[in-house]
Amino acid sequence: MKTRPLVGPVALAAAVALAATACGGPGDPKASGSSGPEKVTVWIMKDSVTDAFLDRFRTGFEAEHEDIDLDIQIQEWDGIGEKITAALASKDAPDVIEVGNTQVAQYAASGGVRDLGDKTAELNGADWLPGLAEPGKVDGRQYGIPWYAANRVVIYHKELFSRAGVTSPPKTQAEWLAVTAKLNRGSTQGIYLPGQNWYTLAGFVWEEGGDLAVQDGTAWKGALDTPQALAGMGFYGRLQALGKGPKDSDEAKPPQAEVFARGDVAQIIAVPGGAKIVEEINPSLKGKLGFFPVPGKTAAEPGAVFTGGSDLIVPEAATHPEAAYEVVKALAGEKWQTDMARTMSYVPNRTSLAHVIQDDPGTAAMAAGAARGRATPNSPQWAAVEATNPIKQYMTAVLTGTDPAEAAATASRSITKTLGS
Repeated sequence: MKTRPLVGPVALAAAVALAATACGGPGDPKASGSSGPEKVTVWIMKDSVTDAFLDRFRTGFEAEHEDIDLDIQIQEWDGIGEKITAALASKDAPDVIEVGNTQVAQYAASGGVRDLGDKTAELNGADWLPGLAEPGKVDGRQYGIPWYAANRVVIYHKELFSRAGVTSPPKTQAEWLAVTAKLNRGSTQGIYLPGQNWYTLAGFVWEEGGDLAVQDGTAWKGALDTPQALAGMGFYGRLQALGKGPKDSDEAKPPQAEVFARGDVAQIIAVPGGAKIVEEINPSLKGKLGFFPVPGKTAAEPGAVFTGGSDLIVPEAATHPEAAYEVVKALAGEKWQTDMARTMSYVPNRTSLAHVIQDDPGTAAMAAGAARGRATPNSPQWAAVEATNPIKQYMTAVLTGTDPAEAAATASRSITKTLGS
């Protein structure tokens, strides 16, 4: 996941963010082969975590590992793909790199990422969130170690629910449609759902048992034209019609937080941090917003959702691979997962740790959904699909009257062509 909507800016001291794009070279007194602690370089993405968290982690980790000094360097998202690819191909790569969970396959394809599959048992891999663990695993090898997750929930206006006689959030898709129809009266929109919110569509498709693309042998092909995927789009269309969301744009045009802040929209689908943005725009809504997981087909469990977040990788060219693993193990372990989840309102990387954020209603709703989280198709070429995004075009076509099967077939052919390039 590229954007980090739940957090504020991160600005480490200049000494920490020194511009080197790799770890210490031969002249470094702490480089491999010299006396003193090993200097382990860690790349963390801007706005992922606060500097206070990183300070606590560095102090605590170094106290427990007197033979390791951490050099934590903050990286900008802009241009990071090219920078990481170059580092992985070099002989002087950083030791640990934070990457978006959906980017692991792209980097693994270069051959420069270390397989940590033999460490999964020690890291409680059986308990990892699927939306982080699955994209970190490519061709049976675990290159990415789950770090943290975030996913969409339903943010709702409590007073509008109360006025409509809705006493509790819906737990199934059928109830959700019925409640939203009841809310969609007069000047109130039952839900504001733009026509091109394709991450939300992905969840509906997965809930039906479909996918955006599937692997056929060694090749990938688009799968929006399957009955399951079409059923997911059908549900999206019924829900989207219960509001005035534009059919030809996404949640950024116009910003859905601004629309919700007007006070006449009952629901939006967003990460929980979106509520804070809404309250900043319209302070009168403070205390009036609630959260619930995206409903599933049955009340037994929430609906499937797209999970964004980050994994940690160790380059093959890492100067200190064993020390790098110790850093990964610590960041992915219970102590620092708990600290980070409470500090950042993130979902921890393990389902059994969801209880640590139960006092935060938004994050608790997010964690409930994360247990059924998924990621985009694990193809190294998926980023190219998102660049042109035929899924958005498909959604608009269906919502404006094009035959769904015809539009899905067109989009699937486009996805297949891109994934095969």
